[in-house]
Amino acid sequence: MAGEDNREAQREESSPLLQGNENDSKICSKGDDDVKVKAASVVVPPPAATEEYGWTADGLPVSHGSVIGEPIRRNQWNSGLFTCLGRNDEFCSSDLEVCLLGSVAPCVLYGTNAERLGSAPGTFSNHCLTYLGLYFVGNSLFGWNCLAPWFSYSSRSAIRRKFNLEGSFEAMNRSCGCCGSCIEDEMQREHLETTCDFVTHVLCHTCALCQEGRELRRKVLHPGFNAQSTVVVMPPREQTMARK
Repeated sequence: MAGEDNREAQREESSPLLQGNENDSKICSKGDDDVKVKAASVVVPPPAATEEYGWTADGLPVSHGSVIGEPIRRNQWNSGLFTCLGRNDEFCSSDLEVCLLGSVAPCVLYGTNAERLGSAPGTFSNHCLTYLGLYFVGNSLFGWNCLAPWFSYSSRSAIRRKFNLEGSFEAMNRSCGCCGSCIEDEMQREHLETTCDFVTHVLCHTCALCQEGRELRRKVLHPGFNAQSTVVVMPPREQTMARK
């Protein structure tokens, strides 16, 4: 019996399958130890700091650590106040039309500007007729168009806010730098810009209307071009069965 047990033990030791299993278990245990050592040696970096965004008074995000309420950089007008004939680009014919309307019929130009800003029904007629009445009253009583600018200057402020354009006060402060100390917050700056819009319309009324018209024609389509196309569906023709 002892001899048979010795032969069984020798066969188990000489079996390649058993030896392979033992080698695999040794390799697996060694691989697990290596993985543990590597995992212990790997240093997990701290999470990167995300970029913080501030928000301006207009509701637009500003990066690079801006504080809340900080004004963003303003856009420039497409043409200057005294660029009467406009610019030599694809809108040159429209600029000539704006210059002609501002010289001959400023009420029509103001009505079209208001119509592009707010496309509600009756916008053109309401603004054009009101401007025309103030124009005649001012010329009849005072000899010049002094009442219409009190009504039309608000459109300049609306255009400036809608397209984030640089105002007259900010342009003067940028050129000479003598007026920045009197601005305390964004609300006060807006009050000063609105006052400058009013002064611009009083002193250079026709030029202001033309500049606003050129700006709107480059950025806003006429409401007539925004109409959706309608599809007309024709009913099928009446069918009859022919007799054989």
